[in-house]
Amino acid sequence: MELSPALVLSVAFAVLLAAGVPISFATGLASIAALLTIMPPGPALAVTAQRIATGLDSFALLAIPFFFMAGAIMNRGGIARRLIDCAKVFVGWMPGALAQITILANMLFGSVSGSAVAAASAIGGTMQPLQNKEGYDKSFSAAVNISSCITGLLIPPSGAFIIYSLVSGGTSIAALFVAGYLPGLVLGLAIMIPTWIMAKKRGYARAPRLSTGEKLRAIVAALPSLGLVVVVIGGIVGGVFTATEGSAIAVVYALTLALLYRELSLQDLYRILVDTLEATAIVSLMVGTSMAMAYVMSLAEIPQMIGEWVRQVSDSKVMALLLVNIVLLIMGTFLDLTPGILIFTPIFLPVLQSFGVDPVHFGIILVFNMCLGIVSPPTGSALFIGCAIAKVSIEQVFRPLIPLFLWSTGALLLVTYIPAISLWLPRFFGLMP
Repeated sequence: MELSPALVLSVAFAVLLAAGVPISFATGLASIAALLTIMPPGPALAVTAQRIATGLDSFALLAIPFFFMAGAIMNRGGIARRLIDCAKVFVGWMPGALAQITILANMLFGSVSGSAVAAASAIGGTMQPLQNKEGYDKSFSAAVNISSCITGLLIPPSGAFIIYSLVSGGTSIAALFVAGYLPGLVLGLAIMIPTWIMAKKRGYARAPRLSTGEKLRAIVAALPSLGLVVVVIGGIVGGVFTATEGSAIAVVYALTLALLYRELSLQDLYRILVDTLEATAIVSLMVGTSMAMAYVMSLAEIPQMIGEWVRQVSDSKVMALLLVNIVLLIMGTFLDLTPGILIFTPIFLPVLQSFGVDPVHFGIILVFNMCLGIVSPPTGSALFIGCAIAKVSIEQVFRPLIPLFLWSTGALLLVTYIPAISLWLPRFFGLMP
């Protein structure tokens, strides 16, 4: 009978997803179905409602709408063009300069917006016409934009780390934020290398040389936008304010900047507020129902079962990490970032902790895997956005995307098996032992 709740939860969840039920409702309904195997209907519904309410009763969750809003303001406030000009200064000398500028601009914009979709839209929407004009293959340009827009989900501020902190039992948000820098840079470099190789083979040119004055003007114009990262992350790491307070400061900073640039209208602001409310409602429902599912998982001892299975396969930490990565990469192709974090954290975190993996390190591994999932078919949100912007089909973009994805997977393995890439900076700043 102990296996019954686990079996019901797994089967009900899979059937509901296959039937096209939204993942938040599928999570809640599967949790109720599993609870019905161990208690009457009335208590099962009451427990589920209680767990949803408890899961949402968190001060840290207030950071989610604020970071959403800051990212939306950055997306509409004239930030992308200035960051693109700044990226041109540093990577314009490379073969396939426009593609390399796309990668670096996505890293810069992602770090201030915290959204892969916003980065793909803002940077891709600006760079795609320029690349078309220079004779770049549309599918190649789209593949570069798609694979690089996810870097900002690792480079803070990132809402993904806030959600992971909540569901993992209070892992330090400051430590997670700082831990994301080097893995984000590793991922960006892993995309730049094959882009360089493919661009050279295709004969894509370097950008025209800029004068010293032009370089300085481009960098100075981008500094206010990049200042958001310095203010928010610096304040959180320095203990001046919490991540939640930092998210509110990010909104004020982004709004002030957009108004100074005079590129934000009242109609834009209304749309930003509506988008923020919609995104917050979706994430909140996911968080609440996922906390109910996590409770059912603990009752059904699912993490313990998976841990035993992993140990039966191998008692090696190396093999355990490999198995978890394989599962996460496969499941990431079917689940979006937020539900993936909410579902797999309570399953795999206890397993890997028993092998001595630090929760901060696992948070980076998990978010990295889920990032790769959103650029992969059949459900990758970044994949669809990138293809729509470039006006190419998924089939067309698939071939140039494969080498970029393989190099990104190599970066994931580096981050997985070299914990110092994730943990050195948080330890340097005294954010973890």
